[in-house]
Amino acid sequence: MPATRLLVGTAKGAFVLQSDASRRNWNINGPFFGGWEVYHMKGSPADPDRIYASQTSAWFGQVIQRSDDGGKTWEAVGNEFRYEGDTGQHLWYDGTQHPWEFKRVWHLEPSAYNPDIVYAGVEDAALFKTIDGGRSWQELPGLRQHGTGPKWQPGAGGMCLHTILVSPDDPQKIYIAISAAGAFRSDDGGASWKPINKGLKSEYIPDPDAEVGHCVHRIAMHPSRSDILFMQKHWDVMRSDDGGDSWREVSGNLPTDFGFAIDVHAHEPDTIYVIPIKSDSEHYPPEGKLRVYRSRKGGEEWEALTKGLPQEHCYVNVLRDAMAVDSHDPCGVYFGTTGGQVYVSADAGDSWTAAARDLPKVLSVEVQTLS
Repeated sequence: MPATRLLVGTAKGAFVLQSDASRRNWNINGPFFGGWEVYHMKGSPADPDRIYASQTSAWFGQVIQRSDDGGKTWEAVGNEFRYEGDTGQHLWYDGTQHPWEFKRVWHLEPSAYNPDIVYAGVEDAALFKTIDGGRSWQELPGLRQHGTGPKWQPGAGGMCLHTILVSPDDPQKIYIAISAAGAFRSDDGGASWKPINKGLKSEYIPDPDAEVGHCVHRIAMHPSRSDILFMQKHWDVMRSDDGGDSWREVSGNLPTDFGFAIDVHAHEPDTIYVIPIKSDSEHYPPEGKLRVYRSRKGGEEWEALTKGLPQEHCYVNVLRDAMAVDSHDPCGVYFGTTGGQVYVSADAGDSWTAAARDLPKVLSVEVQTLS
């Protein structure tokens, strides 16, 4: 039976968890890069043994690590990320000037077809690409040099490019999201970009209907429908049916529509998952009850999934990259918490078990279905 591998990035290192297709018992390996923040790890769909990791330290800077044996061993690969063109000042909403900086890599997105091609989203917001397995990185400068750049501002976690989605049927179509600038789409492989924020409402910026400035937390897409997108925003769960050209709210009956994580069922493109937290100042579940919410109709109508999850005195958060789904049937759903738990559902969310407890704060979770 196919095995399942979880890649878990934490505030104090990386962990690799593995199980068979039953997803009941998990072997935990790690920590790798102990003491370092690992913002994101992701495996190549073209070669599951090729895994990339973003290793960050406030003292020692940013390192990209690569494994060619499924996470057993690692090597540091090229880490020269250079902004191209103008690296001068940009104007924030408070009217002050700030220089562009390079702080960390938030998200790594390997190509579906070539294990040596990877996109990297960084802080301050920029998009990079490698075509040689991480040994050299080239900025795609059209994004940062977009005319709206002076209006971008940092969210609470920094001005990070945290979401990268490449259309499976058209690799020239790329979606990205920046906190707090909004969502953008490229139709030419990253050479040029279009803001795609029509319909987003944000009360905390001077113009709530602004072209940019919206704090998008995460975007999700089902591989079979690359023009239908789901978004967890700083307040509001949104849906687009036209590749982001317009958005409508689908928060429906959620107890709160604030959160970070959102994902789509592997085989049911209208089944989506979110994990609401109480508010932008209280980053924990409403009533101290950890609940995943599932909609089988693409939003509006939501059901709480609670079996196996703590329903009292639970005050953890689930960060934007800390939810994933696998391609088994039934579909598996996974998420990690700031309390160090990694929860697994082998039945599309109907019930949950803990694959790991007492890890460091979980920053990201990705899953691989292995042959």
